[in-house]
Amino acid sequence: MRVLVDTCIWSMALRRREHAQTPEAEELGRLIAAHVVHIIGPIRQEVLCGVRDRAQFDRLETHLDAFVDLPLTAEDYVTAAKFYNLCRTEGVQGSNTDFLICAVAVRHDLSVFTTDGDFPRFASCLPVVLYEIRRSAEPTPARYRRSAPKREV
Repeated sequence: MRVLVDTCIWSMALRRREHAQTPEAEELGRLIAAHVVHIIGPIRQEVLCGVRDRAQFDRLETHLDAFVDLPLTAEDYVTAAKFYNLCRTEGVQGSNTDFLICAVAVRHDLSVFTTDGDFPRFASCLPVVLYEIRRSAEPTPARYRRSAPKREV
Protein backbone atom coordinates (compact mmCIF):
# COMPACT_ATOMS: atom_id res chain seq x y z
CA MET A 1 0.00 0.00 0.00
CA ARG A 2 1.36 3.37 -1.09
CA VAL A 3 -0.08 6.64 0.15
CA LEU A 4 -0.40 10.15 -1.28
CA VAL A 5 -0.35 12.44 1.77
CA ASP A 6 -2.53 15.53 1.52
CA THR A 7 -1.54 19.03 2.63
CA CYS A 8 -3.60 18.94 5.83
CA ILE A 9 -1.68 15.92 7.17
CA TRP A 10 1.73 17.41 6.34
CA SER A 11 0.68 20.69 7.88
CA MET A 12 -0.64 19.02 11.01
CA ALA A 13 2.57 17.06 11.48
CA LEU A 14 5.12 19.68 10.46
CA ARG A 15 3.65 23.14 10.97
CA ARG A 16 1.52 22.96 14.08
CA ARG A 17 3.21 22.06 17.34
CA GLU A 18 -0.07 21.41 19.15
CA HIS A 19 -0.95 18.71 16.60
CA ALA A 20 2.44 16.98 16.44
CA GLN A 21 1.21 14.10 18.61
CA THR A 22 -2.12 13.49 16.88
CA PRO A 23 -2.92 10.00 15.58
CA GLU A 24 -2.58 11.39 12.04
CA ALA A 25 0.88 12.82 12.69
CA GLU A 26 2.00 9.59 14.36
CA GLU A 27 0.61 7.55 11.45
CA LEU A 28 2.47 9.78 9.01
CA GLY A 29 5.67 8.95 10.88
CA ARG A 30 4.92 5.22 10.57
CA LEU A 31 4.17 5.56 6.85
CA ILE A 32 7.39 7.52 6.28
CA ALA A 33 9.36 4.82 8.13
CA ALA A 34 7.72 2.21 5.89
CA HIS A 35 8.78 4.21 2.77
CA VAL A 36 5.25 4.32 1.31
CA VAL A 37 4.66 8.10 1.35
CA HIS A 38 4.32 10.14 -1.85
CA ILE A 39 3.86 13.83 -2.59
CA ILE A 40 3.14 16.00 -5.61
CA GLY A 41 4.34 19.53 -6.32
CA PRO A 42 1.01 21.26 -5.64
CA ILE A 43 0.87 19.69 -2.15
CA ARG A 44 4.49 20.73 -1.47
CA GLN A 45 3.57 24.27 -2.54
CA GLU A 46 0.49 24.37 -0.30
CA VAL A 47 2.49 23.21 2.73
CA LEU A 48 5.11 25.92 2.17
CA CYS A 49 2.70 28.77 1.32
CA GLY A 50 1.95 31.26 4.05
CA VAL A 51 4.97 30.45 6.21
CA ARG A 52 6.14 33.89 7.30
CA ASP A 53 9.17 32.90 9.34
CA ARG A 54 12.16 32.16 7.07
CA ALA A 55 13.68 29.66 9.52
CA GLN A 56 10.42 27.71 9.70
CA PHE A 57 10.11 27.80 5.91
CA ASP A 58 13.65 26.44 5.56
CA ARG A 59 12.93 23.70 8.12
CA LEU A 60 9.74 22.64 6.29
CA GLU A 61 11.50 22.73 2.94
CA THR A 62 14.28 20.52 4.32
CA HIS A 63 11.78 18.00 5.72
CA LEU A 64 9.94 17.82 2.40
CA ASP A 65 13.19 17.52 0.40
CA ALA A 66 13.33 13.89 1.49
CA PHE A 67 10.37 13.17 -0.81
CA VAL A 68 10.55 13.26 -4.60
CA ASP A 69 7.49 14.70 -6.32
CA LEU A 70 5.54 12.26 -8.43
CA PRO A 71 5.67 13.62 -11.99
CA LEU A 72 2.46 15.17 -13.24
CA THR A 73 1.35 14.58 -16.81
CA ALA A 74 -1.16 16.12 -19.17
CA GLU A 75 -3.23 12.98 -18.54
CA ASP A 76 -3.43 13.88 -14.83
CA TYR A 77 -4.82 17.32 -15.58
CA VAL A 78 -7.34 15.96 -18.09
CA THR A 79 -8.45 13.28 -15.61
CA ALA A 80 -8.73 15.93 -12.88
CA ALA A 81 -11.02 17.96 -15.16
CA LYS A 82 -13.12 14.87 -15.90
CA PHE A 83 -13.34 14.14 -12.17
CA TYR A 84 -14.36 17.74 -11.50
CA ASN A 85 -17.10 17.53 -14.13
CA LEU A 86 -18.33 14.14 -12.93
CA CYS A 87 -18.51 15.28 -9.30
CA ARG A 88 -20.18 18.51 -10.33
CA THR A 89 -22.99 16.55 -12.02
CA GLU A 90 -23.46 14.76 -8.68
CA GLY A 91 -23.62 18.09 -6.80
CA VAL A 92 -20.14 17.65 -5.31
CA GLN A 93 -17.71 20.54 -5.59
CA GLY A 94 -14.02 20.80 -4.86
CA SER A 95 -10.82 22.59 -5.73
CA ASN A 96 -8.70 21.98 -8.80
CA THR A 97 -5.85 20.78 -6.57
CA ASP A 98 -8.11 18.28 -4.81
CA PHE A 99 -9.21 16.78 -8.13
CA LEU A 100 -5.59 16.68 -9.28
CA ILE A 101 -4.77 14.74 -6.10
CA CYS A 102 -7.57 12.30 -6.93
CA ALA A 103 -6.37 11.90 -10.53
CA VAL A 104 -2.75 11.22 -9.51
CA ALA A 105 -3.84 8.82 -6.78
CA VAL A 106 -5.98 6.83 -9.21
CA ARG A 107 -3.28 6.72 -11.92
CA HIS A 108 -0.61 5.55 -9.48
CA ASP A 109 -2.93 3.30 -7.44
CA LEU A 110 -2.33 5.28 -4.24
CA SER A 111 -4.54 5.78 -1.21
CA VAL A 112 -5.11 9.41 -0.18
CA PHE A 113 -4.30 10.21 3.46
CA THR A 114 -6.30 13.29 4.40
CA THR A 115 -8.55 14.79 7.03
CA ASP A 116 -10.23 17.01 4.42
CA GLY A 117 -13.96 16.33 4.65
CA ASP A 118 -14.41 16.85 0.90
CA PHE A 119 -12.57 13.66 0.00
CA PRO A 120 -15.24 11.21 1.23
CA ARG A 121 -17.69 13.11 -0.99
CA PHE A 122 -15.29 12.79 -3.95
CA ALA A 123 -14.88 9.10 -3.20
CA SER A 124 -18.63 8.64 -3.42
CA CYS A 125 -18.37 9.64 -7.10
CA LEU A 126 -14.83 8.64 -8.07
CA PRO A 127 -12.67 5.51 -7.89
CA VAL A 128 -10.40 7.10 -5.29
CA VAL A 129 -9.29 5.14 -2.21
CA LEU A 130 -8.96 6.98 1.09
CA TYR A 131 -6.40 5.90 3.63
CA GLU A 132 -7.78 5.34 7.10
CA ILE A 133 -5.78 4.85 10.25
CA ARG A 134 -6.44 1.41 11.60
CA ARG A 135 -6.03 1.17 15.34
CA SER A 136 -4.61 -2.36 15.20
CA ALA A 137 -1.18 -3.53 14.06
CA GLU A 138 -1.43 -3.12 10.28
CA PRO A 139 -2.96 0.00 8.64
CA THR A 140 -5.11 -0.60 5.59
CA PRO A 141 -6.83 1.66 3.08
CA ALA A 142 -10.52 2.30 3.51
CA ARG A 143 -12.65 2.21 0.39
CA TYR A 144 -15.48 4.67 0.09
CA ARG A 145 -17.55 3.74 -2.90
CA ARG A 146 -21.21 4.03 -3.61
CA SER A 147 -23.02 0.87 -4.51
CA ALA A 148 -24.12 2.08 -7.96
CA PRO A 149 -21.69 1.33 -10.80
CA LYS A 150 -19.13 4.03 -11.57
CA ARG A 151 -19.44 6.09 -14.71
CA GLU A 152 -16.76 5.90 -17.34
CA VAL A 153 -14.30 8.81 -17.05
